[in-house]
Amino acid sequence: MRWGFALFLGAAAALATLPDLVGLDAHSPFAQVIAFRPLMVAALGVLVVIGLLITLAARRFWPVPVVLALVALVGAGMVLPRTVADPAPTGGTPLKVLALNVYEGNADADSLAALVAAENPDVVSIPEAGGRYESEIAPLLEPLGYRTATSVDRWDRDVTGNTVAWSDRLGDVRTRIGKDVRFDYIEITGGGLGNLRFVAFHSVAPVPRSVGQWRSDLETVAKWCSATSPAIVAGDFNASLDHSVFRNAIQGCGDAGSQTGNGLAGTWPTWAPSWLGPQIDHIVYNGGIAAESFGTRLVPGTDHRAIVATLRLP
Repeated sequence: MRWGFALFLGAAAALATLPDLVGLDAHSPFAQVIAFRPLMVAALGVLVVIGLLITLAARRFWPVPVVLALVALVGAGMVLPRTVADPAPTGGTPLKVLALNVYEGNADADSLAALVAAENPDVVSIPEAGGRYESEIAPLLEPLGYRTATSVDRWDRDVTGNTVAWSDRLGDVRTRIGKDVRFDYIEITGGGLGNLRFVAFHSVAPVPRSVGQWRSDLETVAKWCSATSPAIVAGDFNASLDHSVFRNAIQGCGDAGSQTGNGLAGTWPTWAPSWLGPQIDHIVYNGGIAAESFGTRLVPGTDHRAIVATLRLP
């Protein structure tokens, strides 16, 4: 009975903590639960300690903490590498990227402009910003030396759009709107970017009725990560590195948060401490690009934290 009880608890813990190992995280409710794996691994660690204390009084209880510890160790092995930074790039051309989901166009435009002024990024990805929000932010960014473009006009809801801003330092870039995902993305290339493509991207959230579309949106990212030409995709992916769907999509790409050892810095929701939430906003890249730094910033009016990364282009 004790082994049966231990295996039952272990199976339940594995189902909640490790569903991506068998692809269950591509389906509801695992698609939602797995985003919080770091917290579940920590909770398992607490249960293991409690189980060991119980074992001191009831030695026959030892299978329970042993089985739970095995699950916790596997989970920790999938989480902790994100806290270890890769060697910092020593050469290349710096490119600073900022991304912020402005929550249906509700983020305070003055605060976002102030953040841009403080960080001086080369490119900015602004998910959930359509023509209406662009009309607010563009006049604030223009004096700072930025131009903007959006994927939807002002008559569409901001939540359906992506806006991109780029510094005049990049010169005359070309823009292209992509419509092969639920929320049209916007891509810029040329000018100072050369053949590098920068994509302002937003996936739907994996709520039960939209998990299929979420998988499809993320699969689109693979076309940039597997391309021979360099690309940077930045925005709200509504997925963490605990999602196998996301990991598969970005094969061939690096992730700025993970590469700099900041892969557990939560970006959503802002009402929770950063260590409590998942990192669902990302800056990913291919073509020999590497991340030098990564951090999060708070902007009033949105439930996402802004992410800022300095990349090095080869």
